[in-house]
Amino acid sequence: MAAFAEPHFSAWTQTVVNNVTVVDKVPAEMLHMVDAHWYQFPPMNPLWHSILGFAIFILGVISIIGNGCVIYIFTNTKALRTPSNLLVVNLAFSDFLMMFTMAPPMVINCWHETWVFGPFACELYAMFGSLFGCASIWTMTMIAFDRYNVIVKGLSGKPMTNNGALLRILGIWAFALLWTLAPLFGWNRYVPEGNMTACGTDYLSQDFTSRSYILIYSGFVYYLPLFSIIYSYIFIIQAVSAHEKNMREQAKKMNVASLRSQEAQNTSTEMKLAKVALVTISLWFMAWTPYLVINYTGIFKAAPISPLATIWGSLFAKANAVYNPIVYGISHPKYRAALYQKFPSLSCQDNSDDGQSVASATTGVSEEKQAA
Repeated sequence: MAAFAEPHFSAWTQTVVNNVTVVDKVPAEMLHMVDAHWYQFPPMNPLWHSILGFAIFILGVISIIGNGCVIYIFTNTKALRTPSNLLVVNLAFSDFLMMFTMAPPMVINCWHETWVFGPFACELYAMFGSLFGCASIWTMTMIAFDRYNVIVKGLSGKPMTNNGALLRILGIWAFALLWTLAPLFGWNRYVPEGNMTACGTDYLSQDFTSRSYILIYSGFVYYLPLFSIIYSYIFIIQAVSAHEKNMREQAKKMNVASLRSQEAQNTSTEMKLAKVALVTISLWFMAWTPYLVINYTGIFKAAPISPLATIWGSLFAKANAVYNPIVYGISHPKYRAALYQKFPSLSCQDNSDDGQSVASATTGVSEEKQAA
């Protein structure tokens, strides 16, 4: 530890380094990756490590089972195998891999109260977390664009094909991989986070390379998809509101209670799908915004960051992988029906027909409009 008591540290920091700190349990081969900022903090209470490990374990089990069911049911139920639903499968696949790769290492590290897998595994861990998070949000962005195409453009919109969906998915993963490989080649770097049980991007270094990556990456993986989704949903809401207003006016002129045709029913169903997609996307931003705030706080030195704060940032971000199966289970009639048939113990409904259900909780295009 004496090797880190270099002249560029303040005298106060050196005193802390020579005492017990949060870094003390970090293996020697990892010390070159640890920022000097963390040497000012005492070890975290072991209770926090236990709580984090237990929470990640529970989230991991729920996510792996839930997203595994989504993938299995959507790929093995004929009524759900539509081009647009490939995006749903891709979203579940990304969330599945997120917790499959994140949860087991963190549980083990929480047990040891530090990172125990070495520098390269730390970099891979951080890269995977960034990769799957990026893939998820851009999949949701493609879902929002699909909703825009179906609801706003209507019959003039070109229905998504299998090839179109696969090209979108390929583009999503290529784009995400490009951004998340960059720190491995010198544009920023992946380092242990303050709790020393997880790894992420370096948001404490003040050099231009590190700061520019955080700012540009957040622009393309947070703000751009956010504003794209907001743009899509503004027009979706406007289109549906205008349609409903016209329907009410026509019904009033004809002196009937309702003028609900099959086309209008389809529009109503698609609006429900759009609402579900909006909930899913909102949960994504709720999950990742705390982590973004921590990154910005670090690069701008806006406030002190404690190891405990990094725990909550990691936990919120990883919890996003759990939300989508829950949203599907609550709001997706056809998914619930298929879930009951294949896994009755995981379904909370009776074995009954839910009536006209939808093909996707977030992106199913109605068969009527596809046929048109």
